[in-house]
Amino acid sequence: MPASYAYLGPEGTFTEVALRTLPETATRELVPYVSVQSALDAVRAGEAEAAFVPIENSVEGGITTTLDELVAGQPLMIYREVLLSITFALLVRPGTALSDIKTVTAHPAAQPQVRNWLSAHLPEAVWESAASNADGARLVQEGRYDAAFAGEFAAARYGLVPLETGIHDAENAQTRFVLVGRPARPAAPSGADKTSVVLWQRDDHPGGLRDLLGEFSTRGINLMLLQSRPTGAGIGNYCFCVDAEGHINDRRMAEALMGLKRICLQVRFLGSYPRADGDTADVRPPLVGTSDQEFVAAADWVARCQDGRF
Repeated sequence: MPASYAYLGPEGTFTEVALRTLPETATRELVPYVSVQSALDAVRAGEAEAAFVPIENSVEGGITTTLDELVAGQPLMIYREVLLSITFALLVRPGTALSDIKTVTAHPAAQPQVRNWLSAHLPEAVWESAASNADGARLVQEGRYDAAFAGEFAAARYGLVPLETGIHDAENAQTRFVLVGRPARPAAPSGADKTSVVLWQRDDHPGGLRDLLGEFSTRGINLMLLQSRPTGAGIGNYCFCVDAEGHINDRRMAEALMGLKRICLQVRFLGSYPRADGDTADVRPPLVGTSDQEFVAAADWVARCQDGRF
């Protein structure tokens, strides 16, 4: 496998900035790709060791392009995650004034994060989406648009200047990025982990989602992300992308996944990996019987009963 990481490019994206926080990038070639799909396909094709892509932001939730690519196609697995605080700059060609701006561009995920600012300062400007924020900057450089919302660090790379900086509608906005590779044995539990899966129901029935969530709740597992995505099989047909606290090697998580495998049409395991925030799983005191030790003890008791040793 090539010692390279694919990422959502071109150079100068928030994705690249987040990727460079990983220590191992010092020994990897970092290769920009034009889309999330092409970056992930590079891993599937064996052209890259892993791909680094955005998957969630704190303003709009899951990034559907990435979720859909992980739901479909040859299975991939998440190995790492990175959180990056996000603020935008309005990048323009030198000499451009705010009153000159008629068209703006950025990645679609940026729009909800600057919508109020745009409405207040450039209410007549026409928005057009770009493949990435850095690609929007490139298009401004080429004269296709008047301005782009991107990281201030991208200005020099594309010969632009930041007309406005520190743009964000929500304080402390963050984007979550993941390092995705081909399936392999998950890393050992770190004590502060997250497990990601995709769930498909066998059929649509009252309480169907409750049944899925019950496999987590009865074992005291807290969910961090729950997002439905259409399967493409018609209106009303959805699968569910789930992030849950804990590691597949934890007994309570393993039992929850076994329960889901029994009742679901399909379960896609997307990995167990360290949480970027380092927080440990929230096993609340009222949920008696949900610690790993209690699951092990209960399994041992059943085994002794089966052997007539109770």
